[in-house]
Amino acid sequence: MIPMVDLKGQYLTIKDEVDRGILEALEKTQYILGPNVTAFEGEAAAYLGAQYAIGVASGTDALHLALAAAGIKEGDEVITSPFTFIATAEAIRYVGATPVFVDVDPKTFNIDPAKIEAAITPKTRALLPVHIFGQPADMAPIKALCEKHGLILVEDCAQSFGADVNGRMTGTIGSLGAFSFFPSKNLGCYGDGGLITTSSAEMAERIKMLRNHGSKVRYHHSVIGYNSRLDEIQAVILRIKLKHIQKYNEERRRVAHLYSELLAGSGVVTPFEDGKGTHVYHQYTVLTDRRDQIMKALTDASIASAVYYPIPLHKQEVFAAECAGLSLPVSEDVAARCMSLPIFPEMTEAQVRQVVDTIVKALVA
Repeated sequence: MIPMVDLKGQYLTIKDEVDRGILEALEKTQYILGPNVTAFEGEAAAYLGAQYAIGVASGTDALHLALAAAGIKEGDEVITSPFTFIATAEAIRYVGATPVFVDVDPKTFNIDPAKIEAAITPKTRALLPVHIFGQPADMAPIKALCEKHGLILVEDCAQSFGADVNGRMTGTIGSLGAFSFFPSKNLGCYGDGGLITTSSAEMAERIKMLRNHGSKVRYHHSVIGYNSRLDEIQAVILRIKLKHIQKYNEERRRVAHLYSELLAGSGVVTPFEDGKGTHVYHQYTVLTDRRDQIMKALTDASIASAVYYPIPLHKQEVFAAECAGLSLPVSEDVAARCMSLPIFPEMTEAQVRQVVDTIVKALVA
C-alpha cells in the first residue's frame, strides 16, 4: 500500500521527541495559550521572516480571523480563486462579504493576475490569492494591483508553508497570511491548527483578541470574538516538526522532480514550475483525459490517489445562485482532468517508480 501521505512513517522518525514533549506539556498542565504556543509563534515568525505570528485553531479560522482583523465586512467583495478548498470562500462569507471568483492560470492553477483587474468593482476590498498545492501565486502583479486600487492583500498559505518568492516566504508578502496545520500539510500537527502572519502590530493585537473571545485582559471584552486558540499539545508537535520543515520540503521536491522525469512522454501533464517562486509540493497534481482509468489502476495496485478539486467553487451548490451563468473555463477544465499522486518526504524512489509504472501500464492498456 502506498498512501497519499505517510503520517505514521513520519511520526516514527520523531517519536521519542514528540512523546517526550507531549508528556512534558501534560506535566505542566498549561493547556490554553501555554508556553509551547508562545514559543511556536516566535519560532514560526522567525522561520517565515514575519514580524508577528498568531496561532489559531485551524486554517479556516486563520482565514476568517485575518479577514475580520482587516475589517472586511458585509457589502464588501473579495476576489479569489475558484480552484481551491471551500474554506477560502467560506471565510469570506463568515465576515459577510461576497467572494468574486477569477479564473486560474492553466499551468500553475493559481489565480491569473491578468484577469483580476476586470473583476475589481467599487465594492472590492481585498484580494485573496491561494498558493495552490504549494506553488506561490504570481505575487508581483497581484501586489501591484492592490497598491493601484487600495486593496488589502491576504494570502491563503494553507498549502504553502516554506514556499518563497525571491527569498520572501509566502505569508509575508501581503498584509496578512493564513496557514493551516491540518495533519497532511507540509507542516502538519496531529489535529487541527492554524497560524496568521502579519507585519502590523495593530492587526496582531486585534487577531489575539479575536481568537480569545474579544479579550485582551481576562474578563474584559472589547469586541465580540471567537474561541480559536492553537492547542498547547499541537504546538508541541509543530515546534518539533518546524525544525525539519526545510528538509521535508526538499524531500517533497525530490519526489516531485522524480515523478516529472519518469512521467515525461507519457501523455500525462506534469506540474509546471513558473520559476517565480519555490514550489513545495503539498500535492503533486497532474492533468489527464484518462483520470478514471488511471485512478482505477492505482486503486487495484493498492496505491492511493485523489482529486483536488473535482468541482470549482463557482459550480458548488452553495454558490449556485450568485454564480449562475458564470463561466471560468480554465478552472472547469482543470477540475475535470486533475488528479493528485502520493507525495511525502519519506517516499522512496522505488515507490515513485511503482506509481509511475502503474500509470504507464494503465495508459497503454
